[in-house]
Amino acid sequence: MADKILDRGPWTGCAVMFLQSLCPSVNLLSLFKDQQEGKFNVFKVIKLTLTDSAGGLGGYEILKVHDADPFLGVEVKFTDVAACQQFLENYSSGAVRQSLSQHASRLLALPQEFTVETQLKASTHILDLYLDKLELCLQKIHQSQPERLRDEEIEHLEQLLQRQALRPAPLSTTITQEESPVPSDCFKFQNRVFEDRMLTAADVQSFSNGVGRQWKHVGRALGKNCRALKGPAIDNLAYEYEREGLYEQAYQLLSRFIQAEGRAAKLSRLVKALEDCKLTSLAENILDIQPRE
Repeated sequence: MADKILDRGPWTGCAVMFLQSLCPSVNLLSLFKDQQEGKFNVFKVIKLTLTDSAGGLGGYEILKVHDADPFLGVEVKFTDVAACQQFLENYSSGAVRQSLSQHASRLLALPQEFTVETQLKASTHILDLYLDKLELCLQKIHQSQPERLRDEEIEHLEQLLQRQALRPAPLSTTITQEESPVPSDCFKFQNRVFEDRMLTAADVQSFSNGVGRQWKHVGRALGKNCRALKGPAIDNLAYEYEREGLYEQAYQLLSRFIQAEGRAAKLSRLVKALEDCKLTSLAENILDIQPRE
């Protein structure tokens, strides 16, 4: 279906996602109006959520974040139908809300039970009413063309985010001192040491919610050292669970890895595969790494 739309030529469309905290003590709109850390951190939460749910950094751009009291409105321009389709699938499954909650809890220092209400609109059409009709949602978004260029404030926040990502790690004050060896039951990620352990059901759920259409790439990275994921195994999984969607495909992939590797299905192997696929934000989420602001 997405391929048919692509055949018509360049594809663009616009949607607005409205966000409201369900926790009485948290007001996302007020946080975004905070000109200090609040605005940047809320924007980072939104950006990471879109990266998770649209399958990467491409295929969309944030045009504006605006006051839609009591909601915070996020206007998104999609430039790739596949990214828009994946976003809609993740939105429909609840993965977008879960990603928002997880990133907000981590970056805004909110309680773990933080939840958010969402509404998705294309022009005057409330897409939440048609989520079981993916093609109709895509049509409504395609028909809703953006009426503005990217807001200057968003341009500034994007630049801040890029500078933060490119910021070099602080040099050690003891450069001549040899680096301490990592214990055999630990592993290193982003210059931090984590205790290694077997993958849990929570890890599988976080992976399945956040990996999106990149699950095949992660599967091939894991398959370098897992016989059960070599050859046609990943394509067979894609075909077998195509009707169930991306979440189930990713869930079955990691479940098969755990079943095949047993006690060797360690957290370090999944993190390494995510790192190889440049999905560091998902690895951070699974490891529950707190941001260093």
